[in-house]
Order: sequence, then C-alpha cells, then structure tokens
Amino acid sequence: MIFDSIKKDTNLGLLLLRLGAGLGMAVFHGWGKITGGTGAWAEVGGATALIGLDFAPAFWGFLAAFAEFAGGLLVAAGLLFRPALFLLICTMGMAATMHIMTGNGSPEMAMIYGLVFLGLFVIGPGSYSADKSLDL
Repeated sequence: MIFDSIKKDTNLGLLLLRLGAGLGMAVFHGWGKITGGTGAWAEVGGATALIGLDFAPAFWGFLAAFAEFAGGLLVAAGLLFRPALFLLICTMGMAATMHIMTGNGSPEMAMIYGLVFLGLFVIGPGSYSADKSLDL
C-alpha cells in the first residue's frame, strides 16, 4: 500500500491532536472570553440558566473561559491532562446544549471539540506529555 512506508507512531499522533485541539481551544475560543472581563463572563455564564443554574452568571462564565483558555493550554502540554479535559468536556456539553436549546449558532464546533476531548480523555496524553515526563 501507499501508506505502508509511514511509521505508525501513536504518541506522535496524540501529540498532534493535543496541540491542535488544545491550542485551538485556548487561542480561538478561550482567549477572547478570559480577557473579556465580567461583562463577557456574565453573558457566557447566562447560558447555565438553561439548566437551572440561574445564579452568579459571571462566575459560571469565568469558569467556562478558564476551562477553554487554561484547560486548552494544559491539554496541549499534556499537563494535568484528564482534569483539564473533564472541565473542557463539561464546558463543550454546556455550549452545545445552549446552541441547541436557543437556536443561536450551531452546536457543531462544541460537539466536535467535546468528542475529541472525550476521546483524548479515554486514550490518555501519550508519551510526549508533561504528565508522562513528571510521572503523574
């Protein structure tokens, strides 16, 4: 086959997935939210009212911004990998729910990121990660 000459390296594949998904989340989704301040956090956190959490929207919005920015960076580095992914999976679940329930925007990106993060959660960070280097 044409691809037989390509060496299979699962750890390199995991590194590429971590870098792409983690940095993509941090830069394209988290940065704007984390630097947006309390007004932006309250707007993002207002989505939690859809599931009955209608108090402290700025707090919930900050948690979402933190999960997207810091969690994305941690996933990319492979540091505190599964705790960061847990926060990101919850955030993507809430984002997809908001898009579906309100009809504002598409849930596609949240669902794709959520499934990639869930897959990474199951597989683990691979050998080329900070967790592996630190023996965590």
